[in-house]
Amino acid sequence: MSKKDYYEILGVSKTAADSEIKKAYRKLALKYHPDKNPDDTAAEAKFKEAAEAYEVLSNSQKRQQYDQFGHQAFQGGGFGGGGGMNMDDIFSQFGDIFGDAFGGFGFGGGGRGQRRSSKGSNLRVKIKLNLEEVLSGVEKKIKVNKLVNAEGVEFTTCSTCRGAGQVTRVTNTILGQMQTASACPSCQGSGQTVGKRPPGVDASGLEKKEVVIPIKIPAGVEGGMQLNVQGQGNSAPGGGVPGDLIVLIEEEDHPELIRDGENLHYNAYVNFVDAALGSSVEIPLVTGKAKIKVDPGTQSGKLLRLRGKGIPSLNGYGTGDLLITIHIWTPKRLSKEERQLLEGLRESTNFAPNPGKDEKSFFSRMKNHFS
Repeated sequence: MSKKDYYEILGVSKTAADSEIKKAYRKLALKYHPDKNPDDTAAEAKFKEAAEAYEVLSNSQKRQQYDQFGHQAFQGGGFGGGGGMNMDDIFSQFGDIFGDAFGGFGFGGGGRGQRRSSKGSNLRVKIKLNLEEVLSGVEKKIKVNKLVNAEGVEFTTCSTCRGAGQVTRVTNTILGQMQTASACPSCQGSGQTVGKRPPGVDASGLEKKEVVIPIKIPAGVEGGMQLNVQGQGNSAPGGGVPGDLIVLIEEEDHPELIRDGENLHYNAYVNFVDAALGSSVEIPLVTGKAKIKVDPGTQSGKLLRLRGKGIPSLNGYGTGDLLITIHIWTPKRLSKEERQLLEGLRESTNFAPNPGKDEKSFFSRMKNHFS
């Protein structure tokens, strides 16, 4: 079952400004907040759905990826409807968007308190794909060295924030006292500090570990694109929100085919005799081969098209074509017999160049094929 469009969830257009997206999310989250809808699973699902949409659309990089690739850009999903984050994760990430709507900073009620979980850092990896993998899509299993929460670590309540995860500061201004809250610098918002840790574990209770992560790459990706695998980055101290794994796509060159977006190009070389008399030429595909007909009298530079033999659209809008450019191969050296045969044809009026109005220029043919 396909996921619902994030813009539709928030009720905004695809050109909506950041402020409009934030306002729409705040309205929905207040409406479906669990403290206002206790024991209402449908409201909780709506709350998570709105948070998932806001988590992507409020981040410029993730929004750009979503606009280009749709839900396929986020392997592992967001955190609504079976995603990778629970209710506490949502509160820790977006609690401050509500101001004092539920009492104080962040969310009140329900015993959730003031703690604001920290978030782990993102990881970046590169994956090389050949054209066959791009054509069909592929699942890669990669080994990543990342920070994970170590076993055997004992935590104690942070003495700076006393477990709240944030510290409050009061500033005197001309308008009176202003109170602000920020993540605790001692525990980075987790409310806990490491009391005892095994050897090899850092001061945050994390250790480096090699992890195998499966990554599903959709068909049609291009070199330079980035995919976001949510929750597969470094872990956060104290069990906070893990970072993301950013996957940079690198595309290997094909030995014969040239990619141009969703289309492929191939340069087919035929000899003069085949071009004059007509023949057939075997053409490589991404998988397999095909034969094309070369009509008698074919001129060098002629473009032929094999429809649907290109790369599928990442957004599911069809498949590109394979465009074949015919080149007449002229031998660089001739034997004595070959030279005599050609000399006998030199004066033939049929061999004299005589382009008519129907002989279009190279650029005109290219324009017609791409229109």
